[in-house]
Amino acid sequence: MSSRSPAIPFALFAMALDALSVGLIIPIVPQLVKSLAFSDPTFAPRALGIMQALFAAAQLFAAPVLGGLSDRFGRRKVILISFTGMTFDYVLTALAPSIGWLFLARLGAGLTAASVVTVNAYIADVTPPEKRAQRFGLVGAVIGSAFVLGPAFGGFLGGFSLRLPFWIAAALCAANLIYGVFVLPESLPPGRRRAFTWARANPFGSLRLLRTSADLSRLGAGWFLTWFGMGAFPVAFLYSTTLRFGWNTSQNGVAIAVFGLTQAVVQALLARRFVAAFGERTAARTGYVLTAVGAVVFALATEGWMIWVGCVISGMGSLTMPAIRAMVSSTATANRQGEAQGALSAIEGVSQIVAPLVAGEVFAQFSTHEFFYLPGAPFLVSAAAACIAVWLMGGLSLKRIAA
Repeated sequence: MSSRSPAIPFALFAMALDALSVGLIIPIVPQLVKSLAFSDPTFAPRALGIMQALFAAAQLFAAPVLGGLSDRFGRRKVILISFTGMTFDYVLTALAPSIGWLFLARLGAGLTAASVVTVNAYIADVTPPEKRAQRFGLVGAVIGSAFVLGPAFGGFLGGFSLRLPFWIAAALCAANLIYGVFVLPESLPPGRRRAFTWARANPFGSLRLLRTSADLSRLGAGWFLTWFGMGAFPVAFLYSTTLRFGWNTSQNGVAIAVFGLTQAVVQALLARRFVAAFGERTAARTGYVLTAVGAVVFALATEGWMIWVGCVISGMGSLTMPAIRAMVSSTATANRQGEAQGALSAIEGVSQIVAPLVAGEVFAQFSTHEFFYLPGAPFLVSAAAACIAVWLMGGLSLKRIAA
């Protein structure tokens, strides 16, 4: 496929839309749920937690299925069907008259967002091996930029209407769908396709690797705690800042964008230098300490400006992520690298199902005066998770496992 092929621009835009859609809705969905919720003040956070868990579960189970179907029927068909579904999901969300319809829309969004696996496969198909690292680095940059811009843009649009960001997202998806229908070529010729099997569509198959080494078990547990701790963000952040400081969607969107920007800077510019100077284990433990401190700031903040400080400190805690991935890579042998990274993806998916449920319930319990009043309580749970992870990282031996 020539360098002038429309494949790569389409794939990059598809990945950007996926990240942008997540970013757009973070400052909006909580308020939309609240506007559709019943009079019970504890209903909205619980409903949002369930909704986020449904989205994550749908994505976790659909991703390997869509990947397998793309191996059987080709990438183009699966990508275009996914974008069709994504467009309708955003329209349904924009029109949702009740919580039930919103649940249905977010479930569908999780299924269609799983197409990121197929888009990655498409990029690998059309890119020579020697250029794949560069291409996937570009993908990472695009996704990072979209996730930083998304919350700020979504929060701004939400100031006009809580439904407007979803109409914008639907229009962008529809435009990319039309572009793909007319100009996107198929990347996987029939001769390279393989039969679909449910055995390969099991999202938990790679988790067996974690039982082969105490180090991998600890790293897997640490990875779970990393994403579990972040689960308080999409559920409790906006409700907490609105309740305590009267923030609107624009302020929340910018704050989340600051958090995302800090993460991007740390992972792109600082993590490599820190690891080179102090080692991967120290980098991971330092990241967890920063995460815990940031979470405590969120939990106990008495002034709005403290939330901005917490966003920066918590964002710096993302130093943990590349360090964990590197330690997993160095612990697993060369012929098990894909399996190891697949295990991390499965763990991340499970944590994103569990975390919103816990965060929603904790916020519901602690945000009314019927119980001990502490709207920032979900972030104390996040801080506790990070502290446990610090202890786990201290017991690593970092020995390579047998093949």
